Amino acid sequence: MAGSKAQTADEYLAELPEDRRDAIAIVRNVILANLPDGYQEMMQFGMIGYVIPLERYPVTYNGQALQYAALASQKNYMSLYLMNIYGDEAVERWFVEKYKASGKRLDMGKACVRFKSLQDLPIDLVGEAIALTPVARFIERYEASRNR
Repeated sequence: MAGSKAQTADEYLAELPEDRRDAIAIVRNVILANLPDGYQEMMQFGMIGYVIPLERYPVTYNGQALQYAALASQKNYMSLYLMNIYGDEAVERWFVEKYKASGKRLDMGKACVRFKSLQDLPIDLVGEAIALTPVARFIERYEASRNR
């Protein structure tokens, strides 16, 4: 549930209905297993966030840790936010092609992949997408986007 007041990912999971809890927990484990060094998990904006901590990169436009990915349970679906895909046409094209090749239906906004059940999500692709961008590269892309 986006907008949660949970202080930890475990508290967030405990708030969810069992079917959502199981799906979000599995996606979370895939993210954690593939998260490049330098990112950390924290609650941010009422979701489970994967961020570059302010200690590493304090120069953000909003004073918050720079978000790389996030995971949330919304009212009608679950969401996986992949900020490393947004704004990079080649990476976005790669992701969309791989998703479609999985045989699953992609429901995607700018950086948000919406899914109603774990079966809607190619979980191996989630791991690949998470592992794709080291911290230094994500910071470079962020800075380039801010200087346009």
